[in-house]
Formats: sequence, C-alpha cells, structure tokens
Amino acid sequence: MDFNIFMNDVVNAAREDITEAGYEELKTPEEVDQAFDRKGTTLVMVNSVCGCAGGVARPAAANSVHYDKRPDHLVTVFAGQDKEATEKARSYFEGYPPSSPSFAFMKDGKVVTMLERHDIEGHSAMDVVGRLQSIFDEHCEEI
Repeated sequence: MDFNIFMNDVVNAAREDITEAGYEELKTPEEVDQAFDRKGTTLVMVNSVCGCAGGVARPAAANSVHYDKRPDHLVTVFAGQDKEATEKARSYFEGYPPSSPSFAFMKDGKVVTMLERHDIEGHSAMDVVGRLQSIFDEHCEEI
C-alpha cells in the first residue's frame, strides 16, 4: 500500500468526521480571520490525525454540541494539513502554546479558554464532552 494514499484516506476521514458534525472547515488564513471576526461565541476544534483526535477529540466535538447551550459558531482547522490556516488560528490563542488536537472557546474573536492536548489525551470522549459542556453552560445562551 502506498503511504501517501493511505494518509490521504486518513486525512479525508478525519475531515469528514468533523464537517459531518456541523463544523465549518477553515482552510486559509483569510477564512480564519473572517470566522474569528464574527460576533458571538465560537468553538474551534484544532483537528489532527493522531489517535487521541480520532478516539477522543472528534467524537467529543460531535457529541458536545447536542446540548441546550452551545456556541454560535463551530469551526475547525487541521494541524499538519492546512498549515497556514492553523498558524493563523493559533495566533489568536494568546497565552497558549500550539497543541493538537485542542479546542479553543472564543467570544467575539478573543480566546476565553482552551482544552489542550493534555486535557484530551488519556481522557475519555465523555470526559471531554463534559468539560466542553461546562464551558457552554458558563458562556453560551440556551438554544
């Protein structure tokens, strides 16, 4: 099996997981700026191909938004794939080192809090869902 074909399949599956969950994929720095310029709350999922992204972060991203309170906007950038978009997104995450997978919760274009890789790796998807929903409880309106 050709490694590049295999990796393309892995990346495409990871992209589909998150977009099918309702997240808008941001592939360019301009798309990041436009998305982060929106008023309201935004959950940013920094996607990756690692095991904790597929086994914990993406399932948590998909399931956390089935809740009475949730962010106004759901977006994703893909670390290691859409490098310029990811770098641009990370420039908004002041005070936080690069981390993937991760979640940034933003309000009016400013980071409020993050769940970094160490908050995801070694935890269950339901643990991460609970952490995200706690953030939603604190910062989001009921839908």
